[in-house]
Amino acid sequence: MAVFRFEQVNQEPLHDLNFTIEKNERVMLFGPSGAGKSTLLFLFNRLKDPESGKIYFDDKAIEEHSITRLRKRVGLVLQDSNLFPGTVLDNVKFGPALFKEWDEKQGTKLLEYVQLPQSYLTRTVDQLSGGEKQRVSLARTLANSPEILLLDEPTSALDYRTAEEIEGVLLELIKEQDLTMVMVTHDLAQVRRLGTRGLFIKDGKLQEDGKIPEMLEKPKTAILGKYLEE
Repeated sequence: MAVFRFEQVNQEPLHDLNFTIEKNERVMLFGPSGAGKSTLLFLFNRLKDPESGKIYFDDKAIEEHSITRLRKRVGLVLQDSNLFPGTVLDNVKFGPALFKEWDEKQGTKLLEYVQLPQSYLTRTVDQLSGGEKQRVSLARTLANSPEILLLDEPTSALDYRTAEEIEGVLLELIKEQDLTMVMVTHDLAQVRRLGTRGLFIKDGKLQEDGKIPEMLEKPKTAILGKYLEE
């Protein structure tokens, strides 16, 4: 079942994108810097709108969905955790409170999801390490009960051990909550560890679309083959 469909989508630096995203896929957007990976990610929840072409979500033109509801269903976690000033609780309850859906029991459950102690709810965000901030950022997104999780290099600013822990949390959450994931990364090892499908972006174009690890071991295009050798 396709949850997203892109038809002839153009948004500088991206050109002529045509693909679908199926429910429960773990899609990795990878390629060199400046290729348009983050721009593509932002099109999924209308942080950017295409200059031309059509994007469909649940077989309905994306612009026909309320932006607020769209971003509730299609959650985004950025490379920079970008937390609000205040406590961890202030951050994780923000989204549900907007929809009057917050239940105080949610705070404990959300921290369990991202493997942080309940006592962290009362901590101010400036007391947190980089890895802890990223976990809270993930918990804040999960608080809205998204169906699709967008991730923009969420571990690139973390040390290897912390990044590995966050990856483990992500895989558990995706399985437990039946999520679809679309993630930008520059790390080919991470592509292999986390993805079921890869979209290789270079020069603003979707150069190759395939299953992982097959596309990393036997690329179908010379341009991906050369990238993997670099």
